[in-house]
Amino acid sequence: MTQRQIILDTETTGLYADNGDRLVEFAGLEMINRQMTDQTLHLYVHPERDMPEEAAKVHGLTIEVLEAKNAPPFAEVGQQIADFLRGAELIIHNAKFDVGFLDMEFKRMGLPSIEDLGCKVTDTLTMAREMFPGQKASLDALCNRFSVDRSKRVFHGALIDCELLGEVYLAMTRQQFDLMGGAQSEDEQAGKPQAVAETVRTGRLKVIAASAEELAAHEQYLDELGEGCVWRAAAKTQA
Repeated sequence: MTQRQIILDTETTGLYADNGDRLVEFAGLEMINRQMTDQTLHLYVHPERDMPEEAAKVHGLTIEVLEAKNAPPFAEVGQQIADFLRGAELIIHNAKFDVGFLDMEFKRMGLPSIEDLGCKVTDTLTMAREMFPGQKASLDALCNRFSVDRSKRVFHGALIDCELLGEVYLAMTRQQFDLMGGAQSEDEQAGKPQAVAETVRTGRLKVIAASAEELAAHEQYLDELGEGCVWRAAAKTQA
């Protein structure tokens, strides 16, 4: 069964879709059966209002930059965005934010909401908090965790963030995908001979001590866990 997913991100003039802020950039990358396609929608949008300095520092988009790019108002591209998203599963980091802005912009035009477009929304921020409780779950933190190169990311641009999120999402769901059989069907897997390794146990176990680098990395990891680290609490109790 073909599964159409869209990795999605937006940039805006601020944080509050219900208090006058507007969308200024939209990016969506289509993925089918975990493979990126050549279907991409990337648009700069004129917000028809001023650009707060704080927002411009985040994404690098000033009104002058948008006007130099001949960015149209959302009313001219909203239908195109809605058609692109219709019926797809949307992969978004902190989905409440982006969906809130898209729904606000669609409502201004009289277009259906994300839900009414038949879109399922998957929030990778929620996924990350469930997978790594108590740890940082920002896109930057996940890029570091999964060794995703973000050296080209100067600003929080919607397109580059989509590209990074796509790699992060694939890494986060790879184990689940493999457990489901990956690209092979169950029948194909059943037809393959399975190698069984025989384990020979001896009466003595070989102990390999951790290196200095491994110990340092372990301590750094415990530092990131913070004061609630159970490992260090247990060590203090034993001491």
